[in-house]
Amino acid sequence: MTNTATIYHNPACGTSRKTLEILREAGYDVDVREYLKAPPSRGELERLYGRAGITPREGLRAKESLVAELDLQRGDVTDDDVLDAMVAHPILINRPLVETEKGVRLCRPQDVVREIL
Repeated sequence: MTNTATIYHNPACGTSRKTLEILREAGYDVDVREYLKAPPSRGELERLYGRAGITPREGLRAKESLVAELDLQRGDVTDDDVLDAMVAHPILINRPLVETEKGVRLCRPQDVVREIL
């Protein structure tokens, strides 16, 4: 049986590249989803964050300048607000997100991926 994984990947991100390398070295058949080119749907994000046990706010790429521009760090910003922003601006999705049959992890740092291998 082949182990499979899906990585929501940005090839420009070093952490994302290292996570992909760990998956391949572990023998996984990896579905690489370049989320900036083919963004996940709102429903997909909700499912991924639910399986990961994190909130959309925890999945937000806080260092992205657009977070401040859209004022997404206010206390009254809801999960729905964050998801709407992520769907409109996929750059706001923190990466890499990895899904295997054992779960989903936001792999920052990249070694977190080993929890679901």
